[in-house]
Amino acid sequence: MSRHVVIVTAVHGPSAPFLAEAHASLRAQELPAGWDWRWVIQEDGRTDDVRPHVPDDPRVVFRQGRPERQGGPGVARTIALSHAVGEYVKILDADDQLTPGSLARDLAALEADPTLGWATSRALDLLPDGSTAGFPGDPEHGPIEPGAVLDHWKANGFRSQVHPATLLVRRDLLLALGGWMALPASEDTGLLLALNCVSRGWFSAEVGLLYRKWQGQVTGQASHVDPAERAARMAVVEARALALASSGWSFPPPAGGPRERP
Repeated sequence: MSRHVVIVTAVHGPSAPFLAEAHASLRAQELPAGWDWRWVIQEDGRTDDVRPHVPDDPRVVFRQGRPERQGGPGVARTIALSHAVGEYVKILDADDQLTPGSLARDLAALEADPTLGWATSRALDLLPDGSTAGFPGDPEHGPIEPGAVLDHWKANGFRSQVHPATLLVRRDLLLALGGWMALPASEDTGLLLALNCVSRGWFSAEVGLLYRKWQGQVTGQASHVDPAERAARMAVVEARALALASSGWSFPPPAGGPRERP
């Protein structure tokens, strides 16, 4: 019996044509013996726009949301967890691509150390002309201690030092935190900060993701940078993270009692 990494992707009509490239990047992954991946593609809403682009692959599950509304990527990813039967959940946005070896590197880090709850990696922007661009500020290769991502985020204009779109997380820990936040955007940053407040993580300095920049992406829309909404999102993301940090709850629970944040 294979052990599974479940890839979770939220998709809507404009991003559906990129699913073929995301699928190609998944097929290029080589996992250790005894491991396989499954891909849950969850449409945010219910239209006729996405299904034609879903790859014909027995490892792929396609589901749709409610026909009358879109709930956003956080809702789509969270409902997709009902089909994510595996020990680990890997995020892959419909318009992004994994680099060769990224799944195996993330998996190796978490399998080697049960005190790690999640893993991230370096990301490069994939520009419309096919070129890539990096950005400074990545942490050192290796473990990320509780509170480190939150502290950097607060000190740098609410910008995380690791990209939430590169996340691999233990499924049980993801469920314990309730999945993604119920926000119109920044729901993945909210999850990342919550994870960082209750568990150690891992950062791989090798590039693990090509993050596509294109005109139709949700984060490129004017509403995403509306000052009032952004302030509200950041406030609730921070409040949740701080509440978790002060709760004394941690993953995995230490033998001697709750672990205090350093």
